[in-house]
Amino acid sequence: MTTRSSLSARLGAAGPALAAVWLLLGASTGISAQTRVEPAEFRCPAVLGVGVDTGKIYCDVLIGEEVADGIIVVIPPHEGPAVVTFTLHGRHTYSEDEVARGRGYARYLASTVVATTEVVLSRPMVLAEFRSEADLADRVSGGAGPGGVKAVAPLAGEGIRITVADDVTEISIVGIELDVQRSDGRETVSSAGRAIAVISDVQVEYRAR
Repeated sequence: MTTRSSLSARLGAAGPALAAVWLLLGASTGISAQTRVEPAEFRCPAVLGVGVDTGKIYCDVLIGEEVADGIIVVIPPHEGPAVVTFTLHGRHTYSEDEVARGRGYARYLASTVVATTEVVLSRPMVLAEFRSEADLADRVSGGAGPGGVKAVAPLAGEGIRITVADDVTEISIVGIELDVQRSDGRETVSSAGRAIAVISDVQVEYRAR
């Protein structure tokens, strides 16, 4: 059973075409004669951008009702189980003015699901708080702010580890719900298409066939 009944009912359905970007990050690094650990190939429906400090690519996690709505991670042909790892970050819109006025605090609890077209593998969550600029994990280039950065930035993240069977060729990371607590009140976000979190550092560990 999934958190959203519509996701469970439509796991095998093909979603609408996405304006997607295929990202292949770097070359593989072998840690033994059999096992490889390498940046994963994935399709990101909403690229947040590149980190100014780290050079990492950040991808928004959107709320969806189908597997096809999520971030699709490709699993290379493999023998035995493979492991996908990534960092799930809180997502904050930074305002220097709000911080100066003492209204910058925000607490985010984002709920997601990792699934194949047949089964839910995991339900990762991330809890992140913002009090000052020091709580931002990175700034993202390509915005209109000082230094050319975007207002939206990733917060501290949780390391997520997903094990998949040898017949799995791809998995999807889909947003479910976001609970936000600010100084002026609380909000729950569950509308399809809304960005509720950010991922980075997507890697896959596997034994090649």
